[in-house]
Amino acid sequence: MASTAARPASRPLNFWVCLGVPAITAISLVLLELTSLDMNLAKLFYDPVAGEFIGRHSYFLEDILHDRAKQLVIAFSVFAIIGFIGSFFIARLKPFKRELGCLVMSLALATSFVTPVKAVTAVQCPWSLEQFGGHETYSELLSPRPQTDKPGRCWPGGHAATGFTLFALFFVLRDRRPRLARQAFVFAFALGTVFSVSRMMQGAHFFSHNVWTAIFCWLICLGSYYYILYRPASKAEKASEAQPVSV
Repeated sequence: MASTAARPASRPLNFWVCLGVPAITAISLVLLELTSLDMNLAKLFYDPVAGEFIGRHSYFLEDILHDRAKQLVIAFSVFAIIGFIGSFFIARLKPFKRELGCLVMSLALATSFVTPVKAVTAVQCPWSLEQFGGHETYSELLSPRPQTDKPGRCWPGGHAATGFTLFALFFVLRDRRPRLARQAFVFAFALGTVFSVSRMMQGAHFFSHNVWTAIFCWLICLGSYYYILYRPASKAEKASEAQPVSV
């Protein structure tokens, strides 16, 4: 088995894509504040007759897709930490020490940033707003918050981050197992999307809250990968790859 010293050179990283797409998406979200798209999408999940969101008291959405799903991701994170610690002592894990370390750091950073940012931004949840049976006043993300005794705690989306944090798997696998890495990306994106929609159905978040969360999680995982794992091929390695292989 290859050692950590023999860790393969990283595949080229297209920063125009990795940073450009999130940047364009972020700009689009800022411009989205000038429209009513967030509010219109939230209204699709609101029942004005019942005076609440259609998923507000759903057992499946709250107990299964929120609580149990979050517990599974937490359990995965615990196993990642155990694996990283084990990589210092177990021979079969030692070659993957840096990958496991990157995974642990990515998971930790991509989930721990949510709570303090929520406290700073104080964005209200849809279910708290006057338009949806609550008592709070809506305000755009970049606008001052109206005076209230109960500051919001809804931006970015915590449950969405639970899914999108698994972007870390894509970066951890991209150099050793590219095909599996692509599958991990699709899985993380799909899981984060499902979590996002489920919370929108409950009135916990607007659409833009979850997209911002995906951007943050992607950039955090990208940064962890770049500083811990990314190793561009040296000139000697590039020259070796360019040489024709004799038969």
